[in-house]
Amino acid sequence: MTKIAFVFPGQGSQTVGMGQEFVSNEPTCKEFYDEADKLLGIELSKLMLEGPQEELTLTYHAQPALLTTGVMIAEKLKQAGIKPDFTAGHSLGEYAALVTSGVMSFADGVQAVHNRGNYMNEAVPAGLGAMAAILGLDREALKQVTDEVSATGEVVQLANLNCPGQIVISGTAKGVEEASVKAKEAGAKRAIPLVVSGPFHSELMRPAANKLEAMLAKIEMHDADVSVIANVNAQPVTSKEDIPNLLVEQLYSPVLWEDSVRTLLDEGVDVFIECGPGKVLSGLVKKVDRKVKTYCVYDEATFEQVLEAAKEWA
Repeated sequence: MTKIAFVFPGQGSQTVGMGQEFVSNEPTCKEFYDEADKLLGIELSKLMLEGPQEELTLTYHAQPALLTTGVMIAEKLKQAGIKPDFTAGHSLGEYAALVTSGVMSFADGVQAVHNRGNYMNEAVPAGLGAMAAILGLDREALKQVTDEVSATGEVVQLANLNCPGQIVISGTAKGVEEASVKAKEAGAKRAIPLVVSGPFHSELMRPAANKLEAMLAKIEMHDADVSVIANVNAQPVTSKEDIPNLLVEQLYSPVLWEDSVRTLLDEGVDVFIECGPGKVLSGLVKKVDRKVKTYCVYDEATFEQVLEAAKEWA
C-alpha cells in the first residue's frame, strides 16, 4: 500500500510566476491568490506572478507567497483524489503543512506567516546576522565547531540539517564567518555564505519567537486530520495543544529536515510530493534515500505527471 507525504518548501524557493498556469486556467486556484491579497491588504498575487523578484524575496512577502502557492497545489491534488498520509514542511513550509492537515485555516495561515516574516525581519538589524551552508562535515563535528565559536561570545549554531553532508549554520555575522573557517579546517569541503535577511533558526530569533507566541495564541487551532512532522523534533504531531509551542521553538531551533525525512521513511512513506515552486526538497529527500519516489508539482505538466503516476499507487 502506497503511503504519500506532501512536503512544502521554505524560503528560497519563491520565484516570479509561481503558480501562474494554475491561477490563469482555474478560478478555484485563483481564489487562493485573491484571498491572500484581501487578507493582507497588499497586491501579493501581483508580486508572485509579475515580480520584481527582489520584492517577492522580502521575508514578509516570500512567506505568505509560498504558503499560498503550496496550499493551493495541495488542495488541487486532494481534489484530484491524491491525499497525503503525512505532511511536512521546511521551516515556513511547516505552516503550509499545518493548513493542509486542517490544523489552521488558510486565512489564519497566510496572516500568521506574514506576521512571522515581519517579526523575523525586525528581530536582528540588517547586517548583524548571517547564515552559511557547510558541505561535507557531519553534524557532530560541526556542532563542536559552533560550540567553540559560541563560547567566545559570538552566537552561531546549526540551523538547517538538510541532508547528509549539507548543514546550514546561523548566528552573528562574525560568528558565522569564524565557524565557516573552522569548519573547513575540520574537514568541510565548502562553506557557502547565504543571501538571507537574518540569522534564522538561531538564538538571535528569540525576540521574534516571543511575538510569534502571542500571535499564535489568538489563532483557533484544531487537531490535525493528517499527522504533521514537526521541524524541531522530527516527530509526528496531531495535537492542537502541542503545535503552537513547536512553532515558537522552531524559530530559534534547528530544522531537522534529514531526520524528518527518515521519520517519514520509517512510517512507510514511499512517495514524496513537493507542493510549490522548485525542486529543493525533492533533491534533499533523494540524498537521504535515492530509491524513494519524489515528485514536484508546480505547473500543469508536473501535476499531470503525478496524476499519471498515481494510477500505479493502488
